[in-house]
Amino acid sequence: MPRLIALPGVYRPQADTLLLADALARESLRPGARVIEIGTGTGALALKAAARGAEVTAVDVAWPAVLAARLNGWRQRLELRILHGDFATRTRGQRFDLALANPPYVPCPDARLPARGSRRAWDAGTDGRAVIDRICAAAPALLRPGGVLLMVHSGMCGAQKTLRLLSRHGMSAQVTQRDSVPWGPVLRSRRAWLQEQGLADDGDEREELVIVRAQHL
Repeated sequence: MPRLIALPGVYRPQADTLLLADALARESLRPGARVIEIGTGTGALALKAAARGAEVTAVDVAWPAVLAARLNGWRQRLELRILHGDFATRTRGQRFDLALANPPYVPCPDARLPARGSRRAWDAGTDGRAVIDRICAAAPALLRPGGVLLMVHSGMCGAQKTLRLLSRHGMSAQVTQRDSVPWGPVLRSRRAWLQEQGLADDGDEREELVIVRAQHL
């Protein structure tokens, strides 16, 4: 992955980004296909889609991420349409062939989503599903018939719950890739709380990541 500018507070590409990038590489993408990336961060995945000739819209709630993605698009001479705000609001009435999402998915003691700061990139309520569930509900309206959602999240959030929810919203969904990665500093700092919630066992040091692929029927 090319070196990208990441302004302070912007999520830098990590193992989950790389896993989703691999899933994107496996997806057939015709030139001119309409792609949306939800929570673009540095724009890493949006840029990979644009490099393949897609027409890409990238959305993020954080201004530093919007600015970073714009800078990275300019540096790589790739055209991105980058929007600031809530993905569902900013794309209402638009349909895409492919949606990419690496949403916040880390469980945290505070049920409220952070309104500012770097924690917006990972904190997602007490079960880690505050944003995942919104994406599942919005996916059918975002995608054209036959369109695909590729989303990465932690196994702590419950991959089967994601599949059931997408199915309930008329999508055909499955887990297509898995990876095991070492716990980062955020999970390590919450070890006691995660164990109290039944989300981790004593001695856990690795986190499972999953790619969920869902198709609009």
